[in-house]
Amino acid sequence: MLYRILTDLVVLLHLLFIVFVVAGGFLALWQRWLSLLHLPAAAWGAYIEFSGKICPLTPLENHFSRLAGQQGYATGFIEHYLIPIIYPAGLSHEVQIVLGLFVLAINLVVYAFVVRHYYRPPAK
Repeated sequence: MLYRILTDLVVLLHLLFIVFVVAGGFLALWQRWLSLLHLPAAAWGAYIEFSGKICPLTPLENHFSRLAGQQGYATGFIEHYLIPIIYPAGLSHEVQIVLGLFVLAINLVVYAFVVRHYYRPPAK
Protein backbone atom coordinates (compact mmCIF):
# COMPACT_ATOMS: atom_id res chain seq x y z
CA MET A 1 0.00 0.00 0.00
CA LEU A 2 2.79 2.45 0.90
CA TYR A 3 4.65 1.77 -2.35
CA ARG A 4 1.48 2.18 -4.34
CA ILE A 5 0.94 5.61 -2.77
CA LEU A 6 4.58 6.52 -3.42
CA THR A 7 4.19 5.46 -7.05
CA ASP A 8 1.13 7.67 -7.43
CA LEU A 9 2.87 10.60 -5.75
CA VAL A 10 5.89 10.35 -8.04
CA VAL A 11 3.62 10.17 -11.12
CA LEU A 12 1.75 13.25 -9.91
CA LEU A 13 5.03 15.07 -9.24
CA HIS A 14 6.20 14.11 -12.72
CA LEU A 15 3.06 15.57 -14.30
CA LEU A 16 3.32 18.77 -12.26
CA PHE A 17 6.97 19.13 -13.30
CA ILE A 18 6.01 18.72 -16.97
CA VAL A 19 3.31 21.38 -16.62
CA PHE A 20 5.82 23.67 -14.86
CA VAL A 21 8.39 23.14 -17.64
CA VAL A 22 5.88 23.98 -20.36
CA ALA A 23 3.93 26.80 -18.72
CA GLY A 24 5.94 27.90 -15.68
CA GLY A 25 7.22 30.97 -17.48
CA PHE A 26 3.77 32.48 -17.07
CA LEU A 27 4.39 32.43 -13.33
CA ALA A 28 7.40 34.69 -13.93
CA LEU A 29 4.98 37.33 -15.20
CA TRP A 30 3.41 37.20 -11.76
CA GLN A 31 6.52 36.74 -9.59
CA ARG A 32 9.82 37.50 -11.30
CA TRP A 33 11.85 35.33 -8.87
CA LEU A 34 10.05 32.22 -10.12
CA SER A 35 12.09 32.49 -13.31
CA LEU A 36 15.07 31.37 -11.18
CA LEU A 37 13.28 28.06 -10.67
CA HIS A 38 11.65 27.82 -14.04
CA LEU A 39 14.58 28.48 -16.38
CA PRO A 40 16.64 25.52 -15.10
CA ALA A 41 13.54 23.31 -15.13
CA ALA A 42 12.76 24.32 -18.73
CA ALA A 43 16.38 23.71 -19.74
CA TRP A 44 16.26 20.26 -18.13
CA GLY A 45 12.97 19.43 -19.88
CA ALA A 46 14.34 20.51 -23.25
CA TYR A 47 17.56 18.54 -22.64
CA ILE A 48 15.62 15.38 -21.82
CA GLU A 49 13.53 15.74 -24.99
CA PHE A 50 16.44 16.60 -27.30
CA SER A 51 18.77 13.93 -25.95
CA GLY A 52 16.17 11.16 -26.01
CA LYS A 53 17.01 10.32 -22.42
CA ILE A 54 14.42 9.64 -19.76
CA CYS A 55 13.69 11.75 -16.72
CA PRO A 56 15.04 10.29 -13.46
CA LEU A 57 11.50 10.30 -12.13
CA THR A 58 10.59 7.52 -14.57
CA PRO A 59 12.86 4.86 -13.01
CA LEU A 60 11.72 6.01 -9.57
CA GLU A 61 8.08 5.48 -10.60
CA ASN A 62 8.93 2.02 -11.92
CA HIS A 63 10.91 1.16 -8.78
CA PHE A 64 8.02 1.98 -6.46
CA SER A 65 5.60 0.26 -8.81
CA ARG A 66 7.64 -2.96 -8.68
CA LEU A 67 7.91 -2.72 -4.88
CA ALA A 68 4.13 -2.41 -4.82
CA GLY A 69 3.94 -5.72 -6.70
CA GLN A 70 2.73 -4.18 -9.95
CA GLN A 71 4.01 -4.78 -13.45
CA GLY A 72 3.05 -1.32 -14.59
CA TYR A 73 0.27 1.17 -14.35
CA ALA A 74 -2.66 -1.12 -15.00
CA THR A 75 -5.17 0.27 -12.49
CA GLY A 76 -6.01 3.33 -10.50
CA PHE A 77 -6.95 6.93 -11.26
CA ILE A 78 -3.44 8.27 -11.69
CA GLU A 79 -2.32 5.41 -13.90
CA HIS A 80 -5.44 5.51 -16.01
CA TYR A 81 -5.61 9.26 -16.58
CA LEU A 82 -2.13 10.71 -16.05
CA ILE A 83 0.25 8.12 -17.46
CA PRO A 84 -1.05 8.52 -21.05
CA ILE A 85 -0.38 12.25 -20.78
CA ILE A 86 3.15 11.78 -19.44
CA TYR A 87 3.98 8.85 -21.75
CA PRO A 88 1.89 9.28 -24.92
CA ALA A 89 1.64 6.45 -27.45
CA GLY A 90 4.04 6.80 -30.34
CA LEU A 91 6.62 8.78 -28.37
CA SER A 92 9.60 8.49 -30.71
CA HIS A 93 12.84 10.46 -30.68
CA GLU A 94 11.49 12.63 -33.50
CA VAL A 95 8.39 13.41 -31.45
CA GLN A 96 10.62 14.23 -28.48
CA ILE A 97 12.53 16.74 -30.65
CA VAL A 98 9.24 18.41 -31.62
CA LEU A 99 8.18 18.51 -27.96
CA GLY A 100 11.53 20.04 -27.01
CA LEU A 101 11.11 22.72 -29.69
CA PHE A 102 7.58 23.35 -28.42
CA VAL A 103 8.90 23.87 -24.88
CA LEU A 104 11.56 26.26 -26.15
CA ALA A 105 9.15 28.21 -28.34
CA ILE A 106 6.58 28.70 -25.59
CA ASN A 107 9.22 29.79 -23.12
CA LEU A 108 10.95 32.16 -25.55
CA VAL A 109 7.65 33.93 -26.15
CA VAL A 110 6.79 34.07 -22.44
CA TYR A 111 10.22 35.33 -21.41
CA ALA A 112 10.13 37.95 -24.15
CA PHE A 113 7.06 39.28 -22.37
CA VAL A 114 8.75 38.96 -18.97
CA VAL A 115 11.82 40.90 -20.13
CA ARG A 116 9.68 43.50 -21.86
CA HIS A 117 7.47 43.90 -18.79
CA TYR A 118 10.17 44.05 -16.10
CA TYR A 119 13.13 45.50 -17.93
CA ARG A 120 11.74 48.13 -20.24
CA PRO A 121 13.31 51.57 -19.97
CA PRO A 122 11.45 54.07 -17.81
CA ALA A 123 9.01 56.35 -19.58
CA LYS A 124 10.32 59.83 -20.31
